[in-house]
Amino acid sequence: MTEQYVIQVDHLTKDYGNGRGCRDISLTVRVGEAFGFLGPNGAGKSTLVKMLVGLTRPTGGAAYLFGEPIGTIEARRHIGYLPELYRYQEWLTGEEVLQLHAKLCQLDKAYAKKRIAETLEEVGIGLRGRDRVKHYSKGMQQRLGFACAILSDPKLLFLDEPSSAMDPVGRFEIRQLLQKLRDQGKTLFLNSHLLEDVEVLCDRVALLNNGQIMAQGSVEEVLRSQNRWRLRVAGLTPQHLELLQQMTGDHVKLYFVEKQQEFVWLEAQLKDDEQIGWMNALLVDQGLTLYEVYKVKSRLEEWFRNAVSGLNHRGERV
Repeated sequence: MTEQYVIQVDHLTKDYGNGRGCRDISLTVRVGEAFGFLGPNGAGKSTLVKMLVGLTRPTGGAAYLFGEPIGTIEARRHIGYLPELYRYQEWLTGEEVLQLHAKLCQLDKAYAKKRIAETLEEVGIGLRGRDRVKHYSKGMQQRLGFACAILSDPKLLFLDEPSSAMDPVGRFEIRQLLQKLRDQGKTLFLNSHLLEDVEVLCDRVALLNNGQIMAQGSVEEVLRSQNRWRLRVAGLTPQHLELLQQMTGDHVKLYFVEKQQEFVWLEAQLKDDEQIGWMNALLVDQGLTLYEVYKVKSRLEEWFRNAVSGLNHRGERV
C-alpha cells in the first residue's frame, strides 16, 4: 500500500447473485483529492461505498483505507460517512443526534460540546438544532446527516448524494462547505447525480455502469476530450456536407445542427484545437461563407450522457 493513497481498491467485487453489485473495481484516491464516482441509478455506486466503509463484505478483491484493510477498526477510525438513505431518531433533537454520534466516535465531552455547536452552524442548522428531527424538512435532515459525517473532523469523507434533497440555495451552501473541507486537506469521495457539483469540486472522476468502471480520469482530461466547435455558414448544401465529411474522414466528426434563414449551424468534434484552422480553410475552399466560429464549452454532464448513450442500464427496477 502506497502512503500517498488514502483509498486503494484492487479488483473489488460484490456479487449478490442477481446481477446487481459491482465487479472488478480498481481505483486509487490520493491524499487531499476530491474524487467523483458517477453512474446511472442501479450502477453499483452505493455498493462500492458500503464495502469501503465496512457495511458490506466484498466477495472478491481487496481494498485499503489509510493502508489498512477495509472493515477493520483502524480503517474506519478516520472516516465520515453520509449514506444516501439516512434516518435519524425523530423524537431526538438535532443536538441530541449529534451527542449520540459524538459518543459513538468517543469524543471528549468538552470537545464534543464545542464541536456540536460549530458543526450545526457550519451545515446551516444553527439554533434549529434544538428542534426535534420530526419537524425537519428533507433538506434539513440531510444537513443533519452531513453534520454527523463531519462531526469527528475526519480525514476522509464518503458522501452519497450529499445535496440531493436540497433546494438550489442549500446545494450552493453544501458545495461551499465541501470546497472549504477540500481546502483544509480533507479527502472527499463523492457519489452524486448532480454533475455540476462534481465538475466544480472534483479532481478526478470514474464512471460506473452495470457494476463495472467504463472510464476514469481527471476532470480536466474528460472535459478536454469533448473538443467541439460551432460554425455559422452560408451556402451549404447537402452535397457540400457529404463532401466535407468525406474529406475530413475520421479526423473530424461533422454534424448539421440547425438552419436559420440563409445560414446553417455546423458542429465539428475535433481531436485538437489546431484542426479548426484546417476546417475553416476547407469550408472557404468549397465556396462557402463562414460568418462565425466559436468553441463550445464542454460540461461533465454531456460527457456522462455520451458515455452511457445506447448502453443497457440495470436501473432501479431490476
